[in-house]
Amino acid sequence: MTTASINIAVLDDYQHVAPTLADWASLQPQANTVFFHDHIADPDALAARLAPFDAIVLMRERTRFDAELLARLPKLKLLVTVGMWNAAVDLHAAKARGIVVSGTNAGEPAATPALTWGLILAITRNLHRESASVRAGGWQTSVGVDINGKTLGVLGLGSIGKQIARFGAAFDMNVIAWSPNLTPERAAEGGAKYVDKATLFREADIVSIHLKLGDRSRGLVGAAELASMKRTAYLVNTSRGPIVSEPALIEALQTQRIAGAALDVFDEEPLPLTHPYRYLPNVLATPHIGYVTENTYSRAYPQIVESLHAWLAGAPIRELQA
Repeated sequence: MTTASINIAVLDDYQHVAPTLADWASLQPQANTVFFHDHIADPDALAARLAPFDAIVLMRERTRFDAELLARLPKLKLLVTVGMWNAAVDLHAAKARGIVVSGTNAGEPAATPALTWGLILAITRNLHRESASVRAGGWQTSVGVDINGKTLGVLGLGSIGKQIARFGAAFDMNVIAWSPNLTPERAAEGGAKYVDKATLFREADIVSIHLKLGDRSRGLVGAAELASMKRTAYLVNTSRGPIVSEPALIEALQTQRIAGAALDVFDEEPLPLTHPYRYLPNVLATPHIGYVTENTYSRAYPQIVESLHAWLAGAPIRELQA
């Protein structure tokens, strides 16, 4: 690589912590790093901001890099993302433009399961409403739901889903599971009873989603699935927003077709200020923080700097393949 100065952008550092979590100064004098703490959704404004940069660092899928945006960034030669998979990056378009995409592989595997279980406990005990009542000067406003003896439906029994199944068993719940490729044998190994999709939505008191977003899972939970759930049931999604039909879920919540939803992921992030999820009383919404923990960040950012050094030396590491 040339010894001329390279411009690096670190995007969406909402918490203003990225500068402190890695040795960015070690990239000097070859590279100059700029940290951005806001989020730009407008494509024109985003392209204008990023035009001067040779390398861009992404914190997971907070900013989408599709073919159109990549085409407007002629200087861009490297994207570095947290994780070894990022649905927000068009890898085929990047490869076609000669843009290297590198990842990190040392996240905290317990982070998202822990948040998921926290959301399950919080939504069933109405912690968002009760906390708001105390802050407003009030007191008890609702009666919580006991989850022991209830049925937990795990949609996707991968590494995270298996942990959720174990948590459910620890709370004396009946755990059932379904995914397109799940078998009864694999379900049993994961601590759950295999059922078909219709049965899961019909019988579960809590449905927790743990599928990877793709063509088969996009919109997998729609109006029909929500209509088949118990009126006393809850939906929990810490996977990806588009797995659930947003219009169908909003209608189900507005009409109280289901008891409530706890959501950490959304179709559009950050959520628009007027979005119904911000004010519906039966929604507990968190700002996509399933992976946002000390362990995840303290492991990811040093690897990002490592990837930048490797690229500057002409030997990229941990490349993502299209």
